[in-house]
Parts: sequence; structure tokens; C-alpha cells
Amino acid sequence: MNTRLVLALVMSGAVALTACGGTTKDSAGDQTGGATNAAKGDPNAALKEGLKITFLPKQVNNPYFTVAQKGAEQAGTAIKAELKATGPSDAAASSQVTYINTAAQQKQDALVISANDANAVAPALKSARSQGLKVVTFDSDAAPDARDVFINQATSTEIAAGQVKLISEAVGGSGEIAILSATPNATNQNAWIEVMKTELAKPEFAGLKLVETAYGNDDDQTSFQKTQGLLQAHPNLKGIISPTTVGVAAAARYLSSSEYKGKVQLTGLGTPNQMRKFVQDGTVKSFALWDPSKLGYLATYTAAALASGQITGAEGEKYKAGELGDYTIGAKGEVVLGPPTVFTKDNIDKFDF
Repeated sequence: MNTRLVLALVMSGAVALTACGGTTKDSAGDQTGGATNAAKGDPNAALKEGLKITFLPKQVNNPYFTVAQKGAEQAGTAIKAELKATGPSDAAASSQVTYINTAAQQKQDALVISANDANAVAPALKSARSQGLKVVTFDSDAAPDARDVFINQATSTEIAAGQVKLISEAVGGSGEIAILSATPNATNQNAWIEVMKTELAKPEFAGLKLVETAYGNDDDQTSFQKTQGLLQAHPNLKGIISPTTVGVAAAARYLSSSEYKGKVQLTGLGTPNQMRKFVQDGTVKSFALWDPSKLGYLATYTAAALASGQITGAEGEKYKAGELGDYTIGAKGEVVLGPPTVFTKDNIDKFDF
């Protein structure tokens, strides 16, 4: 698999999925991310061995973050770090705060976190950083002044514009569509939705009408029920975009065994292993995603580079992320993994994650 392989949407801007996915919401962009002091990184410094790194996803037992954790563990092994994976069972806005505080209390060297809410976790992250903890966000950003570096899977425009393009192709360019998102406060989801609305206002998508945005809270059963609710509330619905791995799988499961199979189209952000059967049985024509394992891998290497003094999070700093190669920190402390990948019946069997 290409080491820069990522999601499955397309265009430009600044990421991206829960499950997917995560980009910083533009409203948070006024704050300054990255290095907050005059310290400079030493690109020639060796990576420290024995670093203690906490991996904190939005929620445990989420297929997307399970894959991301495997990448983090692979990086942890490569750099001889002590990687500890932990997290809440729900994706509520403040559910990660206790885990952040614990990481600081345990004197961990770095925290790798996908934020459930950009602002709800910010006070705890700021406190942890004041105690010496390096903070790397991935998939879904926190307030930029509450972390050191944000690892973005792809740009928001790439992800969101790609989703609109995929649903337009699936429904033939016209009809009512809906969005099935994760939680109302999910930073990356909200950033993508805003870009989707901008895309839908363009002349080439004039035939599409967004009738509702629903929230499945990144819970399988809730997402399943929300899919049913969308179809009942909008009898003329032609398509659904679900930019979250939990939501898109739940929606596909509902559609696959309903009268709407083949009549209502679905796209979103999901993993190939999760969505393969729905592509093969015709429920889904195409969907997108980056490789979550590489996202976790890059985030962990970045955390190690911070904790080792190679980088501080300042724009323009360069570092090497193991087998993924060289990366450069961009504006506001952001690093972009790469563009998303679109999966269809023609290529899905080439991927295993």
C-alpha cells in the first residue's frame, strides 16, 4: 500500500472521517497552534528511547481508532517507546478530560489524542502542557493553542469536496440528500460539513438539495436508527453522506436489508474491511478514507520528535517519521498525511484495514 495512502475524497484545504476523520474547524483557526515559546528544535537530535506516550482516541472499540492504534503501536515499537492506549467508551464532548489529567499526573512524555470537542478538552490539555506533556492531536483537532502539533489526515476541502462529488455521481447529479454525522461537537465533522455546504452551493451541484443533517453520536445503534429516521422523514431522499466510519457502516447495514437498497445511495468515510460486503452486494458504490494506521503511526512519531527536542511545533520545522519519510510542519502547527483514497468494487479487495 502506498505509504501516503489516505482516505477517499478529494480536493484541497486542511483535513479530515471518524472515523473518520479530522480537520480543525475554521472558527478555531484564529488561535495560534504549534510552538508557543522561543525554543528551537534540533533536527539532528536523536529520538529518545523509553518515551512514555499515551494514545487517546475519541472512543475505544471504534473500528477506525482500532486501526489507528495499530499504527501507533507499530511506531511505538520502532522507536522503543512505552505506548499506553486508553480512552472513553463514548464520544461525549468532555469524556476525554479525565484521561488527559491522568496522563499528566503519570508524567507521560507525550499525548496523542483525537479530540471529541475542540474546546471541551482545551483547559485540560493546557494544564497538561504546563506540566511538560507534549500534545499531538490527530484526526480531529483541539483548540490550536492547547496542543503542539495537529496531524491532519487530509485537507478539509479534499475530504468534503470528495464526498459531495461521490454522492453526486451516485445519485446522477440531482435529488435530495442528507448528512449522517458523528457528534454535534466533532471538530472534523463540522469542518467537513461546512465545506460540503459550500460545495453544494456551486453551479455543478445545483441539482442536489441538502434536506437534513442528523447525528448518530458515533454510536452504531443510534446511527442505524437515525438512518431509518432520515428515510421516513424524507420519502424522496436519494442519497446519504456519512463522514464517520461508525455512521457509514450502520447506514449501510440498514440500507442493505431494506426496500431502499439500490434506491437510496450512500457514501462516506469508512474502512475497506468494514465496508467490503456492502460494496460487493451493491448497497454502496463508492466511499473514501485515508489509511488510519498511517495516521496513528505519523502522530506517534511526531509525538516522539517533540518529546526528543527534534521539533517544537513551529512552522517550517522538518522531521523524519520512520517508514513514512520526511514531513514539514505547516501553518498553525499542522502536518498533513496526504490525500484520501476512493474505494469501489474495482479496487477494494486490494486493501486490508
